Amino acid sequence: MNQSNLLHDRRRFLRTVTVGSALFTVPGAFAAELMRTPRQTEGPFYPDKLPLDTDNDLLIVNDALTPAVGEITHLTGRVLDVQGRPIRNALVEIWQVDNNGVYLHTEDTHAARDKNFQGFGRFMTGSTGEYYFRTIKPVLYPGRTRHIHFAIKMKGREKWTTQCYVKGEPENQKDGIYKSIKDPKALASVTIDFAPINTSRIGELAAKFDIVPGFTPEV
Repeated sequence: MNQSNLLHDRRRFLRTVTVGSALFTVPGAFAAELMRTPRQTEGPFYPDKLPLDTDNDLLIVNDALTPAVGEITHLTGRVLDVQGRPIRNALVEIWQVDNNGVYLHTEDTHAARDKNFQGFGRFMTGSTGEYYFRTIKPVLYPGRTRHIHFAIKMKGREKWTTQCYVKGEPENQKDGIYKSIKDPKALASVTIDFAPINTSRIGELAAKFDIVPGFTPEV
């Protein structure tokens, strides 16, 4: 892809707040409460210095022409209350290691960092509670399985953190934080598919992670 096309695709991406309504459909009326997504530790490597670019495209920093290395992933989902109602105006933050397994943190120096990977992004949910990030499939980090950190922030509420994991990853069963979730249904709720997009010519992936933090929607 040439440089002009890369910039055009980035600008088009940043104007797109949903991938399509079908991705965010919650089927039927809810007869019972949804399971709350289990809280998980924030971890030691929430960025200690936020980047100037904190948008929802982690593959390109500002208007740089070189994208980050990694398996391109379209990460989507909704923030819902326990009745399945969408929560709007929730700030969703994600942070994760780059393709070399390095966080956006001054104390993570075990390998060279990919300076083209933003490492951190934010998205404010709309009326359907959706969020959308373009990032990479998480890689293994020393002592941890593949994962992406999430924080949900709302005015007047305590920050809520969790992590999502890659379904089928063998290292999951060796990860102490992953195994700390004892309820099988709760564990399944944070273990998601990173599935190939059939129409993608460059091997992009799609992952969906709905989050139920127990917040009440705004009236």
